[in-house]
Amino acid sequence: MRKLAFVVLGGLLLTACSGVKVVTDLDKTIDFTEYKSLEYWGWADDSDEILNRFDKERLETAFANEFKKRGIDIVEKGEGDMIVSLYIVAEQKVQRSATTTSMGGYGGRYGYGPGYGWGGGHSTTTMHEYEYTEGTLLVSVFDAEKNELIWESAGTGTINEKPEKREAGIPKAVALIMKEYPVPPVAQ
Repeated sequence: MRKLAFVVLGGLLLTACSGVKVVTDLDKTIDFTEYKSLEYWGWADDSDEILNRFDKERLETAFANEFKKRGIDIVEKGEGDMIVSLYIVAEQKVQRSATTTSMGGYGGRYGYGPGYGWGGGHSTTTMHEYEYTEGTLLVSVFDAEKNELIWESAGTGTINEKPEKREAGIPKAVALIMKEYPVPPVAQ
């Protein structure tokens, strides 16, 4: 599982930072409607150490709500049909861009019409750097009886520094990550 997670994470870290990019994979031989309960195993490899308590609770609550929308109850360890584990990675990134403006020069003969022209011109290039934190969140779902991975989804996006933006954004990002889960949400 770790090998698959790192392959997925490595590919996701190469994506652009605008919006949340999601990659999902599953065992197509499984009937996911048969799963009615899950036990939460928590965060893999202490990856939650980069989260504060509030964001960790927001993420766990958002996933719980998404599974509940699909008719899956959260139960105590040892009682679930499925096991869910979360993994998160954050990486500092720098985006660079350049803007060039040109001025001057004369076109054509005597300044009229097409041609090689004469006279000088100049251009100026301005470089811009933007630092941001990119996060990748991976949810792995295992069959509890067989202890086999059956579904996995990962979302990568820019982490907002403002807590109120994260509070509003986390449920939306988790909904995008869960969008491809084989059992759609029940109409409310």
